[in-house]
Amino acid sequence: MFAASTSIYTPTTIALLPPSSADRKLASLSTATSNNTRTRRRSPITKCRVSSSSSPLSLNPKPSSSNHFLKSLAKTFAGATAVTLILNLTNFPAFIGGGGAGGGGHGSNGGGGGGGGGGFWRRLFRLHAAKADESNESWDSHGLPADIVVQLSRLSGFKKYKVSEVLFFDRRRWSTVGADDSLSDMLSLRPGGVYTKAELQNELQSLANCGMFEKVDFEGKTNPDGTLAVTVSFTESTWQAAERFRCINVGLMAQPKPVEMDPDMTEREKLRYFRNQERDYRSRMERARPCLLPAPVQREVLQMVREEGKVSARVLQKIQARVLKWYQDEGYLCANVVNFGNLNTKEVVCEVVEGDITRLVIQFRDKLGNVVEGKTQSLVVKRELPKQLRPGNAFNIEAGKQALRNLTSLGLFSNIEVNPVPDEKNEGGIVVEINLKEQEHKTAEVSTEWNIVRGHGGYPTLASLLPGGTVTFQHQNINGLNRSLIGSVSCSNLYNPQVQDDLDFKLEYVHPYLDGVDNPRDRTLRVSCFNGRKLSPVFTGGPGDDEVPPVWVDRAGMKANISENLSRQSKFTYGLVMEEITTRDEQNHICSNGQRVLPSGGVSEDGPPTTLSGTGIDHVAFLQSNITHDNTKFVNGTLVGERNVFQVDQGLGIGSKFPFFNRHQLSLTRFFQLKEVEEGAGKPPPPVLVLHGHYGGCVGDLPSYDAFTLGGPYSVRGYNMGEIGAARHILELAAELRIPVKGKNAYAFVEHGNDLGSSKDVKGNPTEVYRRVGHGSSYGVGVKLGPVRVEYVVDHNSGTGSTFFRFGDRF
Repeated sequence: MFAASTSIYTPTTIALLPPSSADRKLASLSTATSNNTRTRRRSPITKCRVSSSSSPLSLNPKPSSSNHFLKSLAKTFAGATAVTLILNLTNFPAFIGGGGAGGGGHGSNGGGGGGGGGGFWRRLFRLHAAKADESNESWDSHGLPADIVVQLSRLSGFKKYKVSEVLFFDRRRWSTVGADDSLSDMLSLRPGGVYTKAELQNELQSLANCGMFEKVDFEGKTNPDGTLAVTVSFTESTWQAAERFRCINVGLMAQPKPVEMDPDMTEREKLRYFRNQERDYRSRMERARPCLLPAPVQREVLQMVREEGKVSARVLQKIQARVLKWYQDEGYLCANVVNFGNLNTKEVVCEVVEGDITRLVIQFRDKLGNVVEGKTQSLVVKRELPKQLRPGNAFNIEAGKQALRNLTSLGLFSNIEVNPVPDEKNEGGIVVEINLKEQEHKTAEVSTEWNIVRGHGGYPTLASLLPGGTVTFQHQNINGLNRSLIGSVSCSNLYNPQVQDDLDFKLEYVHPYLDGVDNPRDRTLRVSCFNGRKLSPVFTGGPGDDEVPPVWVDRAGMKANISENLSRQSKFTYGLVMEEITTRDEQNHICSNGQRVLPSGGVSEDGPPTTLSGTGIDHVAFLQSNITHDNTKFVNGTLVGERNVFQVDQGLGIGSKFPFFNRHQLSLTRFFQLKEVEEGAGKPPPPVLVLHGHYGGCVGDLPSYDAFTLGGPYSVRGYNMGEIGAARHILELAAELRIPVKGKNAYAFVEHGNDLGSSKDVKGNPTEVYRRVGHGSSYGVGVKLGPVRVEYVVDHNSGTGSTFFRFGDRF
C-alpha cells in the first residue's frame, strides 16, 4: 500500500484553474502549483471552437443529458446546404477545468482567483479519455508483493500503473462518495485508467490546493494481478453560514497576481497583509460588471445556501452546477464559474466569465485551408450576423447557429465556420472567427431529356429520338455584393431549336441590398425577361367528354419587382409586369377561339375566345404585389406552423382593349401538431392535421387564360387540371391528416372546389361549353416515399377511384 497526505488551511476565496499538461491526458481537474493561500492563474491550453460543415439546425444541446450532448457534438449532420455546425472544446478552460486550486487569504474577503472550472464539460471529455486509456494504453505491473502498503515515493517514475479500483472516502460522513455526489467530480482518477507516478502526484497536489478540502490522504494497495487499488480520503472544508449571494462578471478583468505571505511576518504585518487583500478584493467587486444570471435564479441559489446552513465544498459545487446549468441552457457555452469569494463573511460571491466577445474576424480560405483574399465584401457577411455575435456581447451558441443559417442562405459559400477562440490580448475575452470558403461564381450546366408518350397498342415509346434539353448558366456575387445574373434556355430539340416555336428562355438579374449594404432595410430588386409556353387548363373537357383539342399559351415579356423582408417570417413583394400573350393550337397556329370536336369527327373553331382582344394575341401591363407570412418549421422532418399568402394583380388599362382589372388571391394553410414529440435525429415525426383554404377572385376585364381553374394535383386531387371548371371566383377547401407509420408518412385527405356560380361570368363560359360541373369533391389516402407521393383518390363526381404518382408536397 502507498500512502501520502496533505493538510491545508481553508481559504476564504476558492479559485478554479485550468488543467495542467499531465491532466490534459487524463482529462482531469486543475493541478496548478500554488501555496496554501494563493493561486496562480495558468495560461489557457484548451480551445473552444464552433465550426460548420453540416446543417445549422442539427445542433440542439440538451444540458440534461451531457453524454448524449457530447455525442451529438461529435457528429456531422447532412443537410441541403452541406453546412455543419461542430463544437470543438479545446481552447477554453471553462469547458475542461474542474475544481481548481485554492486561493484567498485569512482576511474577511480573501484574494482573487483564476480561470477553469466547469465540471460539466470536464466530465464529458474525461468519459471518453478514460475509455481510450483503458482500451488502448499499455501499462506495467507494479512488481511488488501483493496486499501491501506502498509509499508513493517507492513507485517508479518510468512505469505506467493501472488503477483497478478508486474509492473517494469522506471522513466527516465516514462513507464512500458515490458518483451522484458533487464532490466526486473533483477526482479525475478512474478505474481502469493508466497513470504515471507524476500524474498521481499531480492528482494529490490538485486536490490539496483546490481549497475544497482541509486534508487529503492517498492510500494505495497492491493487487496480485499487478494493478493498484487507490483510496482517496478527505475532510471537506466548511465556512460560516451565508445570508447573501452575489454573482458578478469578471470577464476581461486582469486576474490579481498572488502576493506571497512571508511566514516570518509580525502580527502587525499580517494584519496589514489581510487588510490589503480585503481592500483589493472589494475594489475588484466594485469594478466587476453585473452578470447575466437573472434575479429569480440568484434567489433560488440563495435559498439553497440558506437551507444548507454552513457553506461547504459541496454547497459551492451545487452553486457552480446551478449557475452553469442556466448559462448552458441559455446557450452561453463559453461561460464558466471561475471563483468564489467573500467566504466567512455571510456572503458568497460567485465570479463568472461569460465569454465576452472582444473582436470579430472574417477570413476567407481556399480548398487547402489557407487564408486568402475573398471576393465577397465583408459588409455582406457582417450584415448577416446577429447582433449577439458582435463585440460587447457574450458568445451564445444560438447566435452562432443563426449566423450559419443566415450565411448559408446567401448561397455563396461551400463551407462556413464560426469559431470562438480565446483573445490572447484580453484575458477572458473571445475572438469570433468567421471562416468562409467561397463557391465557384461562374457555372454552366446542360441537361437533356427524352419525352415518353403512348404508342401503338398502348405501349410507351419515345416521342422523338432527338433529345430536348436545358442550358443553364449563372454568374453569382458580381462585384462581391451578392448580385447575380441567371439564365436558362430550353427547347424540345437541342439539334434544331426553333426560336419562334418552342424555345423557352429566362434571364434574371438579382440586385440585393437595394438601399445599400450598410442600410438595415432589406430590399432586393429582380429584373427578368422571359418567354415560356404552357398548356391552358381552361380549355379542358369535363368527365366523360370527348377529348378537347389543347390550347397552348405563350407568354413573353419582362418583369421587375422589389421584395422586402418585413420580419423573419414576413415578406412583401411589389413590381410591374409587361407581357405579350399568344394562344396557339396543336399545329402551333395562332388561335383566337377554343376548338370543339364535332360528332362527325370534325373540329369546330367556334369555342370560347382565347384572348381579350379576340385576335389570339394580347398585350397587357399590370402591377403585381403579394405578402407572405410563413412561420412554419420542421419537427423531425414534418412541417408545423402556419402560412398565409395574399396576392393582388392590378391592371393599368395599358394594352389590348385597355384591360383594367383587379385579380386577387388569398391562401391560408395551418399545420397543427397533434402530439408533442422529442426532437432529434432519428426521432419519429408527430402526427399533423393540415387545414387549407384558397380564395381567388377577379373584378373587371378577365381573359380566359387568366381565369381561375379547379381540379389538379395542387387544386382538388383526383381530377385533371381544370376538369372541374374555370371561373371568375373560386373557393378551395382541404383537410389532410398525416400520421407516421413505420418510418413512412401516411395520410388521408378530403378536398372540395367550387366556382361559386361564377363560371358563367367568364367570356364564352368555357365551363359549360366543355361540359364541366363547376364544383367537385374528392377524398383518398396516400403515402410519401421520399419525394414521391403515391395516392389513391376517389373522384366524388364520378364515384371512381384512381392511383396517382406525384412529386413534391400538396401544401
